[in-house]
Amino acid sequence: MRRLVISGLWVCGLVFLNLLYSDFAQAAAKATFAGGCFWCMEPPYDELEGVIETISGYTGGDKQNPTYEEVSAGGTGHAEAVQVIYDPAKISYQKLLEVFWQNIDPTVTDRQFCDIGHQYRTAIFYHDEEQRALAEESKARLEKTKPFKEPIVTEITAATEFYPAEDYHQNYYRKNPVRYKFYRYSCGRDKRLEELWGR
Repeated sequence: MRRLVISGLWVCGLVFLNLLYSDFAQAAAKATFAGGCFWCMEPPYDELEGVIETISGYTGGDKQNPTYEEVSAGGTGHAEAVQVIYDPAKISYQKLLEVFWQNIDPTVTDRQFCDIGHQYRTAIFYHDEEQRALAEESKARLEKTKPFKEPIVTEITAATEFYPAEDYHQNYYRKNPVRYKFYRYSCGRDKRLEELWGR
């Protein structure tokens, strides 16, 4: 009898966990953005309610399972990017787009701040037609309201395979706050963002 009860509880537990995981999988959505150094693109999203996780990685290229050394050297076609896992019931894709624009320099090609190369391009990698339409709308709206004169060159393109970066890159700004702040300052990121968008 005791074995039957234990077995029953065990099965119920598995069913509950499966349902919980299924609900989470259905609730969660993903968005992928390239904004130069992926270390700097995680913090703006991590602080938003409704964002579940941010993952630094590589996408938009041809080589399978690229390493940081390969991507940073150029030639793989990949961009440093951040994948945002979020709950669309708590935060909209439009809001994620707003945060993206405010944290990049959309006026330059194949570079961001002190980082130069195709791997540092800015891009919105859409995962479905709804994301594509919303991204196009946000870009068009920004072209009309932007506080700077230069044209917007950020590309909007279909998402391809996303490869998470090595562990030491994940949450770098938390693991190495001093080095992160020094890099961000010396790269002139915040100074240029203020020039573009104001405080």
